[in-house]
Amino acid sequence: MTDKIIELLKQSGADAWSVTDKVTEGWEFYFIKHQLDQNRVRDVEHITVEVYKKIADGKFIGKASEEIAPTASLEEAKKIIDALCVRATFAPNPYYELNKEKVEVENKPIDVPKMAQDFIEALQQVPETSGEDINSYEIFAESNKRRYVNSEEIDVTVTYPKSMVEVVVNARNKEHEIELYRMYEAGTCDKDHLVKEISNTLKFGKDRLDTKPTPNLSKTTVLFSTNDVEQIYKWAAMNMHAAYKYMGYSKWELGKEVFEDVKGDKLTIKAVKELPNSANNSAVDSEGAVVKDMYLVKDNVPECYWGDVQFRYYLGVKDSYIVGNFTAEGGEYTEKELRSGKYLEPVEFSDFSVNPITGEIAGEIRLAYLHDGDNVTAVSGGSVSGNLNELMKNVRLSKELKQYNNIVVPSVVKIENVTISGAE
Repeated sequence: MTDKIIELLKQSGADAWSVTDKVTEGWEFYFIKHQLDQNRVRDVEHITVEVYKKIADGKFIGKASEEIAPTASLEEAKKIIDALCVRATFAPNPYYELNKEKVEVENKPIDVPKMAQDFIEALQQVPETSGEDINSYEIFAESNKRRYVNSEEIDVTVTYPKSMVEVVVNARNKEHEIELYRMYEAGTCDKDHLVKEISNTLKFGKDRLDTKPTPNLSKTTVLFSTNDVEQIYKWAAMNMHAAYKYMGYSKWELGKEVFEDVKGDKLTIKAVKELPNSANNSAVDSEGAVVKDMYLVKDNVPECYWGDVQFRYYLGVKDSYIVGNFTAEGGEYTEKELRSGKYLEPVEFSDFSVNPITGEIAGEIRLAYLHDGDNVTAVSGGSVSGNLNELMKNVRLSKELKQYNNIVVPSVVKIENVTISGAE
């Protein structure tokens, strides 16, 4: 059907167009405890068409998109495309062009049953006790085949694995029981990582049963050691997004240090083509742009913007793409060295958020460890807050790195002068 849609687009009068045909084979498993409750196989196809029309003698260009069912007739597909050509004229944007560079891709076979088996085996390896155990879990393992074709003669097909695991764990004592939820996304399965993460979650559940109120610490040192670190680095990466820069959300400038009077480690973020077990390993992005390794920020100095072709065109950024994988560099000290002195280590939030525009962080503490020399106290309640634009001037990053799906970050990030509102 895709080739027939392409022929219709060539005859439609559209000034530019693109087609994305994505076929997904998915295996799903639903477990209660470790007993299989149900499973199913999915085989679905989605074809998305984008049509572009020039407006005002080419000063502007409009875009309209819609999905066309693989089972649609030629008459139905033509009707949709004709309607898109009209709708595109109602959505003017400054003129831009689609990607043009072609690339040869070599795809590898994906064994979905083996992926699913690896996840099942990993969940069965998690050590449990009568007080902490796995309540239920769901496993989704996919093989994706995506073909992208545009009016600039790009025609490229990539295949990639994608998976997701949802886990509910319980911890209990004589007084009460609590439940914790986790979702893990990846390409293929990293058994060791998954077992360790769920084991830590079981420990957090146990410790959450016996906590003291978080004291009013005012400004204190906070050590982030979970996937909340990922949110901090995503904020930094988004400041290098071409759309954020073009629309004025980001103040970061190429060649100019983003933080002044830095006392700690400096920020480095690199876009990479591949990471082990990532769901975003691909030779091209979703718009057909070639994927490669490149620095976005190096030692606090921005080097390259990234993002979709529209906003890169506006900024004059040609040799970039929609980044799928990110990796950071560690700092001067080891994790053991950073775990010294007095600090608060939050590991469970009701929600930890970073405002992508202002850099404000906020989170209500469900579980944290208050470290004071050799003494460690589990606490709960209160919140953390602050602004990364200031906090990142005095940050320490561990030498050790840790991967969360498509991003590699320092295993711990230690930040001074974070505001802590206590629960006492």
